[in-house]
Amino acid sequence: MDTYTGVILIAVILVVVLMIGTMKSRAEWMINFLLRGVLGMMSIYFVNFLLADVLPGVQIGYNAITFLTTGILGFPGIAMLYGINFYMLL
Repeated sequence: MDTYTGVILIAVILVVVLMIGTMKSRAEWMINFLLRGVLGMMSIYFVNFLLADVLPGVQIGYNAITFLTTGILGFPGIAMLYGINFYMLL
């Protein structure tokens, strides 16, 4: 009976350590996502500001889809959004 208790104790400790590691990486992922999303929205704002006089119809809107795109993809997502917008203007 003592052998099973030791195995169960080791298994429980292993599961606890794995859960702590998962929660840490999940928190890190969420922080990275939020930072990329906020920086992406700020970048879209400044690019819209710079392009307002040169190309009036190229502005990207500020909404949940653009936040998710920039949060997941980062700066390549911003380039993709403007690429899609340029394509739609053709």
